Amino acid sequence: MHRRATCVRGRSASASGSRLGREVAAVAYRMTVRGERHVFADLAELFAKANEEKSGDQLAGIAAGSARQRVAAKLALADVTLGEIVAAPLIDDAVTDLILRGQDAALFAPLASLTVGEFRELVLSPSFPARWRDDGLARAITPEIAAATAKIMSDKDLICAAKPLRTVTRCRNTIGEAGVLGVRVQPNHPADDLEGILLSVLDGLLHGCGDAVLGVNPARESVEQVGTILRGLGALVDALALPTQTCVLAHLTTQLAALAAGAPVDLLFQSVAGTEAANTSFGITLDLLAEGREAVLAHHRRDRSGDFVGEQVMYFETGQGSALSADAHHGVDQLTCEARAHGVARAFDPFLVNSVVGFIGPEYLADARQITRAGLEDHFVGKLLGLPMGCDVCYTNHVDADQNTNDDLLVLLVAAGCTFVMGVPSADDVMLGYQSTSYHDAAGMRELFNLHAAPEFTAWLTDRGLLVDGHLADPTGPVAALLTAGLDDALAALPTRPALPSGPTR
Repeated sequence: MHRRATCVRGRSASASGSRLGREVAAVAYRMTVRGERHVFADLAELFAKANEEKSGDQLAGIAAGSARQRVAAKLALADVTLGEIVAAPLIDDAVTDLILRGQDAALFAPLASLTVGEFRELVLSPSFPARWRDDGLARAITPEIAAATAKIMSDKDLICAAKPLRTVTRCRNTIGEAGVLGVRVQPNHPADDLEGILLSVLDGLLHGCGDAVLGVNPARESVEQVGTILRGLGALVDALALPTQTCVLAHLTTQLAALAAGAPVDLLFQSVAGTEAANTSFGITLDLLAEGREAVLAHHRRDRSGDFVGEQVMYFETGQGSALSADAHHGVDQLTCEARAHGVARAFDPFLVNSVVGFIGPEYLADARQITRAGLEDHFVGKLLGLPMGCDVCYTNHVDADQNTNDDLLVLLVAAGCTFVMGVPSADDVMLGYQSTSYHDAAGMRELFNLHAAPEFTAWLTDRGLLVDGHLADPTGPVAALLTAGLDDALAALPTRPALPSGPTR
């Protein structure tokens, strides 16, 4: 087996008309494994063939045709330098521009000559976490570098490398510190019944959940409905003096319209993808994300001074396969597109980011093994890029996975230092129609790994008698009465709500 890849440069391909304004040479990569020679026409093909098996890459026609070809691609990719990857962008679009403008060239210079294999060894070395933290090394790493590194790592490597990388963020509380496992309460309701939503929030609070965000996916997306849910969540937070943030996961423009109509917005949500074309299919642009962020910051400073401990106000969701589902992947594999989505998120200084790893379906991640691998990849790449990375550990009912799949991936991700996970009543989202992780799953992970909620939230739980000596307590009569009184106060503070029909969106 030849352990060194050979690269053959072809005729220089001019980037005429390219927004990148550079010339990119055509490069072929070759590797011989057990007497069989493999040739990869360019970096995009090398990236795709080196990826672990994914049904989405197979659907796109870019996956390795055999295990031997995949091994050859991994060996060849391990010999590519980081400088080569940065110098040869895989896609010419606004997302690439954003990534390259944001890279710290001075920090990257000492890394440029490292091969992907050498960088993997550096990332796994005991000294790397301190260097990454102290030097702000995430700013030197592009999404493509992170994706390439993940491709030549085992599942265990992804866990061990991600574990010590921590990014702390602040909105109404502090998320991401060592020893903290945050939990989003996801109290979705098939008819957007506000009392049902708020009762589900109380259920989450009894399990110590909700420090990451109280985040609702609306069944019916309208400015009126989003505003109603935001006001209801805000009223409950005020009534209980909860140190957490709220969010309604509608389209960014709907949330901004609700904000303009007077609704309180703590976090501005948007799903993002790794290509300009895919984001266009979502109805967003990078400029729109920037404008939305500024609008929410202005709202906080102008209308709600004193409610916040930080200015990180964005919440993003991502997931492998989104660019392919929009026919906007440009021949680039789904892990690399996902990493580029993380690059988009990073540019807007988010409070929370999570991959919805199994939500998109078996066309993109076919079974338990692929979902598990993708979850570990997404988490590692996000952490390496400096994101407050969480994960919605989930699957749909028509994929070859079950709740044991979720249990397995949840344990692996918490062992890997995942920033936050989802809390869904009984792990079954009756509005979105998929399976996730429950309030009691999250509470069990905190017990198993000796973790706790955000510090402000932990203090609130302790003060209300929901935590005793760091462990969840059986709620006594006074505790239950306190929570239900808060619910009554929140509902009483709201105007009469119309009954609205349902229709799931994500």
